[in-house]
Amino acid sequence: MSDTVAYDRHGDIAVLSIQNPPVNALSQAVRAGLVARVAQAEAEEGVRAVLITGAGRAFIAGADITEFGKPPMEPSLPDAIDRIEASPLLVVASMHGVSLGGGLEVALGCHYRIAVPSARIGLPEVFLGLIPGAGGTQRLPRLAGAMAAIDMATSGRQVGAEEAAQMGVIDVVQDGDAKEKGIAYVEKLLSDGAPRRPVSEMPAADAIDWDATYEAVLARARGQIAPAEAVRAIQASVEKPFGEGMLAERQIFWDLLKGDQSKGMIHAFFSERAVSNLPELKGVTPRNLDHIGVIGGGTMGAGIATAALLSGVHVTLLEMTGDAGEAARGRITGNLAGALKRGKISAEQHETILSKALQVSTDYASLSDADLVIEAVFEDMSVKKQVFTKLDEVCKAGAILASNTSYLDVTEIAACTKRPQDVIGLHFFSPAHVMKLLEVVVPDETAIDVVATGFALGKKLNKISVRAGVCDGFIGNRILSTYRQAADQMVMQGASPYAIDTALEAFGFAMGPFAVADLAGLDIGWAVRKRKRAEAGIEGVSTYADKMCEAGNFGQKTGKGYYDYAAGAKARVPNADVMPLIEVDRAAEGTPQRSFTDADIVRYYMAAMVNESAKVVGEGIARRPLDVDMTLLFGYGFPRYRGGPLKWADLVGLDDLLADIRSYGDTMPDFWAPAPLLETLVAEGKTFATLNT
Repeated sequence: MSDTVAYDRHGDIAVLSIQNPPVNALSQAVRAGLVARVAQAEAEEGVRAVLITGAGRAFIAGADITEFGKPPMEPSLPDAIDRIEASPLLVVASMHGVSLGGGLEVALGCHYRIAVPSARIGLPEVFLGLIPGAGGTQRLPRLAGAMAAIDMATSGRQVGAEEAAQMGVIDVVQDGDAKEKGIAYVEKLLSDGAPRRPVSEMPAADAIDWDATYEAVLARARGQIAPAEAVRAIQASVEKPFGEGMLAERQIFWDLLKGDQSKGMIHAFFSERAVSNLPELKGVTPRNLDHIGVIGGGTMGAGIATAALLSGVHVTLLEMTGDAGEAARGRITGNLAGALKRGKISAEQHETILSKALQVSTDYASLSDADLVIEAVFEDMSVKKQVFTKLDEVCKAGAILASNTSYLDVTEIAACTKRPQDVIGLHFFSPAHVMKLLEVVVPDETAIDVVATGFALGKKLNKISVRAGVCDGFIGNRILSTYRQAADQMVMQGASPYAIDTALEAFGFAMGPFAVADLAGLDIGWAVRKRKRAEAGIEGVSTYADKMCEAGNFGQKTGKGYYDYAAGAKARVPNADVMPLIEVDRAAEGTPQRSFTDADIVRYYMAAMVNESAKVVGEGIARRPLDVDMTLLFGYGFPRYRGGPLKWADLVGLDDLLADIRSYGDTMPDFWAPAPLLETLVAEGKTFATLNT
């Protein structure tokens, strides 16, 4: 107890300091310590008040989620907070850093709250598929009102101290040391004769239109149910006595905790932190990353350059002509203007980046002292090899040469240099200064410190970095190619692209595969198809998708693709030219037609995704199932509340999924050949989760 909650006397004030680094998570020891220390204060002669503070960088960052799913350990957090609030002494929270989730709930269980200006509060439980479960939805509305509580509990956003004070959550905002200011505040409260002020005894918030609010939040959450359930819990705070409201909140919390969405989101939470933690990189020192070169200033290259500039790195961007260089500078300037508008950088930083940190050049020699050069040129092997041959000539010894290729063999690219040990793939996702995923593609000859540098760059750029082996498309695009083929199979069998998009968006994808293709540009897939046909010696083939491209319809950028965007990107309507082209292909192939329900579409699509994902893991292209899950979550719009395709597979059951894959193979045995890893897991009664340790 003394290790997690320290006890000190300042006159008639007992100071309880939570000491559970790094962020004072509310472990069982902390909860028990708080209860015991409050009791100690009550038993000591002369103590009139209790001040609760957090040691280190935070008040309390939240519950200890490693305890989720384990047998309950007493005291529970609701019971601990009730005990704090029920104390006959005056109890005050002095807050600094973050007070999130259970941390805010502890503060709400105190009678008064003081915070330093930099403090932030929030209820982020929705990011774990949950609602606050220790009174957050019952006490917060009594202080801030129902709508403010709904905003915080459904969005998970963090609120600064000044805003929290305006909401009525924090009583005093004062700069200085949180503990010292807290003691002074308690002394003033005592001298003023301030009464105990339990939030649970305050009047309930005013009623609102609960059903309309619930439906609006549910629609905004795109299939995730926790935000809408938070509305119902807050409704209980208004319509029920406090004790009954607490029971309602707790029931909703437990129901969500037992549900698949919470399991998926908790998996995502831990996997996001584990994905870059590779044992082979432990103790390996990355190379310097002070100066980065970027070749190609199109959308991708400009995005990579922007991300590097925002991280404080000097960037030299190389283009082939002065006009192209100026166009690239314009793209970067536009990206930085967006960062300035969103408050990501100050006006001074914006000016410094453009005047000092960015150099645009047309001369390869300008890259001679770069620590790392990333090419983002046209996706063609011969073009890539020309670039790397030139880089091999001009770059200094020890410089890392990286390709942003989406599909091509990085080992083959490296072989055209005299330094294959210094070559790596760094596959960014567009727009590169926004998208979180970075695939670090590792050929066999790449040096371990080069791999470490790839991950160090990802961390510097605030990316989720995933290690990938070399194959066509690596992790993400290889799997994408397969589930996209499954979507095309359904189209040939009778489903429309629009029904497929609708079903998958209802499943939780931000966009269906055909809408995504329009956004990315249909010419990208067209180029891949032509490359693969050329490699296989196939001539004279032109599918409906090829004919769309031959007509110049490449998606949003040309105004037409699968959809017609005449009324704007968000007002997409089916392109009337597409279904007749599909009907021609169906007739030519003689494909038997069938009907697809939304559930059929989801199952077929997801079965293909899971089967290919299992092959990727089984072949070692991805080291662990969680690597696949994080790739699909952060690069391909997979719904976070489902955890990733392999977590989803575990949740729905591998046995039935394998049976479906085998049944689909009746007509396409090669495409639907079950992944050996999936068959092994089913035979042994295991799940993908067992491979993540």
